[in-house]
Amino acid sequence: MARVVAVNVATPEYVGWASAEHTSIGKRTVSGSVEVTALGLSGDEVADVKHHGGTEQAVYAFAREDLDSWAGELGVPLPDGAFGENLTTEGIDVNAAIVGERWRIGTVVLEISTVRIPCRTFADHLGSRLGADSAGWVKRFTQAAAPGPYFRVLEPGELAAGDPIEVLHRPTHGVSVATMFAALTTERHLLPELLAVSDLNPVARERVETFLAGS
Repeated sequence: MARVVAVNVATPEYVGWASAEHTSIGKRTVSGSVEVTALGLSGDEVADVKHHGGTEQAVYAFAREDLDSWAGELGVPLPDGAFGENLTTEGIDVNAAIVGERWRIGTVVLEISTVRIPCRTFADHLGSRLGADSAGWVKRFTQAAAPGPYFRVLEPGELAAGDPIEVLHRPTHGVSVATMFAALTTERHLLPELLAVSDLNPVARERVETFLAGS
């Protein structure tokens, strides 16, 4: 059964290893029901508001199965929340999910809006906090093309670890999380395919329009 195995939040903290100095990537797992609003989970605050957060990146999910795979490659344990995800999932392929797909978790309805793009802070977090060999991490994560999705919140409410994930709606356009990530990173020729997504994330739409204007 597809379910949430952990709910993770953080507040900004000063760290000497991050280029941005303050980061909220160091999530901690919380128990009990957590309120979710249009801007994300209660108790979760964004440090870098220029590149993260907002209604289009309100909630981030990453699969426990993918964490386990990376743990084997990185040679260190990866606890729930290790990649800065709000929701650690199990039993659902988050990267094969379709952009615009809607999930009900608890009383919350989420819609996949965009994808996570790796940054230097992510690499520093793995190396400095978790003790992983993070050399070339941004490139390695990008090549794997399994970033996990960001969600917008369609219906606020509450959710908790253990809640099942119910897929309410799956669009037929076929643009998956993995496809969007590839288009935005290594396979720019795929960018026009993103126009099939209704209510396309504004940042992604701008990238498509820029690409088409130059082609």
